[in-house]
Amino acid sequence: MPNETDFLLPNQLYGRSTISGSARAKDADRPVVPAESICSMVLQILVPFLLAGLGTVSAGILLDVVQNWDVFQEITEIFILVPAVLGMKGNLEMTLASRLSTAVNAGKMDSAREKWMLIVGNLALKQLQATVLGLLASLMATVLGWMAEGKMPFNHVALLCSTSVCTAFVASLLQGIIIVAVITGSKRMGINPDNVATPMAASFGDLITLALLACCGQWFYSFTDLYPYVLYLVDMLLLCLIPLWVVIASKHPASHILLRTGWEPIITAMVISSIGGLILDKSVSDPNLAGIIVYAPVINGIGGNLVSIQSSRISTNLHLNFSPGEVPEDRKSCLPFVSFVMAGANHRSAQILLLLVIPGQLIFLLTIHLMKGGRTLPSPLLTVAFLSASLIQVFTLLCIADCMVHCLWRRHKDPDSYSIPYLTALGDLLGTALLSLAFLMLWCVGDSGSV
Repeated sequence: MPNETDFLLPNQLYGRSTISGSARAKDADRPVVPAESICSMVLQILVPFLLAGLGTVSAGILLDVVQNWDVFQEITEIFILVPAVLGMKGNLEMTLASRLSTAVNAGKMDSAREKWMLIVGNLALKQLQATVLGLLASLMATVLGWMAEGKMPFNHVALLCSTSVCTAFVASLLQGIIIVAVITGSKRMGINPDNVATPMAASFGDLITLALLACCGQWFYSFTDLYPYVLYLVDMLLLCLIPLWVVIASKHPASHILLRTGWEPIITAMVISSIGGLILDKSVSDPNLAGIIVYAPVINGIGGNLVSIQSSRISTNLHLNFSPGEVPEDRKSCLPFVSFVMAGANHRSAQILLLLVIPGQLIFLLTIHLMKGGRTLPSPLLTVAFLSASLIQVFTLLCIADCMVHCLWRRHKDPDSYSIPYLTALGDLLGTALLSLAFLMLWCVGDSGSV
């Protein structure tokens, strides 16, 4: 039976990816990917990274503003939705970007007909997954909110469901179109889409998703007393489109396989992100930790963006140079730090991505304070605590990514579909937990966070 990796392998290699043959014949069949210099890699990563960072900073500032809206004040469980809904960027958008980037490098998008079948099938699959994940995220927020508070009014449940499903559906559609444009544009310009697609997918994804979440939530909140049936109608309409997405996604072999196999990672990742959302909800509710809310999207978004680049690069290298189940000799055991100290196809990119954390977060930290009015600067203790939390988060994620991607490939699972949801969800949980710990330490020493 074919698995999800087969349809993204080079055309000539597919059909005998698990059959032994001469190394020379295999090498002749594989597409040639141009060598990438360190300078070229840094430039291709840096611009999308900065754009993505500005997007997450804007999302943090927006969250700081909308937390005072009626819906956020009255239905605090909506904070649990924030990491889960923003995490769908990793579950869906970045996964789509990684799959299509691999398809471009594997030569699967050279034919116009094959390209559009692959794009339409993946977009339909993404809309289906967004609808289901939006519903599950709202139910998870309901359960966690009920466990924390001991009660959950039904009108709150209905609002959470409508807000989550509507936000996920519209955000997924808009960002899917942007991703396709970025990847096809990268292909025409001769840029490696692995370096730009995932961070560009995230550049304004957080801002778009958070704006939709806040606006949909406030809009539905205005209907809860007079026209509650509007909430149910929206849910029913979007859920009724599910059969259409299933039919369209079934038309292409790759997306057809993912209809059956692509649910485990995104649902598990949503649960992990929701736990991070519960931590955020409790932190925001504590007056001593209220300042955390503007920084949470930044640390979570940047960590997810950087590890997604590395995951996508490792996955592409495995697709092009190894048959499913085969991994390099030095990656057959999962050892910490191996991606940084041992020579390999992507060790240099891991080092570059880690080196980007400190200067990048310094820029974003200063940008936050400038966007908040520019009258104060972040305190030295806040700067050290924030940078330390971010560095620990990214270092941990890069180590996990190297082990996870090779482990998935060894088990004949497509890393493009499995690794990024897990990694971005772990980034949300790690980032929120480390940031909460950092702010708790600042409160204990009496630091206000600004000078």
